[in-house]
Amino acid sequence: MTMKYWPVPDGHGGIPLRGSPGSFWEDRGDRRHCGVDLYAPAGSPVYAVEHGTVIETDVMTSPDILSYWNTTHSVLIRHGALVAKYGELHDVTVAPGDIVRGGDLVGHVGTVLNPDAITAGAPQYIRRLGSHDDLSMLHFELYRAKPPKHEAYLGGNWFGDSRPGILVDPTGYLMEAADTPSSAQRF
Repeated sequence: MTMKYWPVPDGHGGIPLRGSPGSFWEDRGDRRHCGVDLYAPAGSPVYAVEHGTVIETDVMTSPDILSYWNTTHSVLIRHGALVAKYGELHDVTVAPGDIVRGGDLVGHVGTVLNPDAITAGAPQYIRRLGSHDDLSMLHFELYRAKPPKHEAYLGGNWFGDSRPGILVDPTGYLMEAADTPSSAQRF
């Protein structure tokens, strides 16, 4: 078994339980959540869970896409047979082609929502999230292959009930990271 590192040592709340806000495949009414949200203070460091190669960096959310979003970024890292998406980052400290080791810095936690821009026309779960003080997080997704761009995917959510075949529930993967001695002091 490869040693994994907990990606947000300054986080709080751990991995959301199935069905709870921020959990994998959470039903958000008109969409499903494609990852898990690991809450941490804005600006907290985000580390690679294990050894891998950075395959892409991109903008994940932006007020140019939806008015209530802040600009956040994402990093795709191939970790062996799996591809992890580290999303809703304030910034990115790696570039495509970089080799990272487990525990290497890949970016910092961002704040995805601008509560001042959330109107009555926003989806119900956005209005609910906007009323909380906890808007900064690492959004973590896991895939069997590099995810293609798709019109049903937006901001870490899938618009439809049928889960894409390459999308993997990252809960067990992250639980392994939480259970390793390298992460015990950080989790």
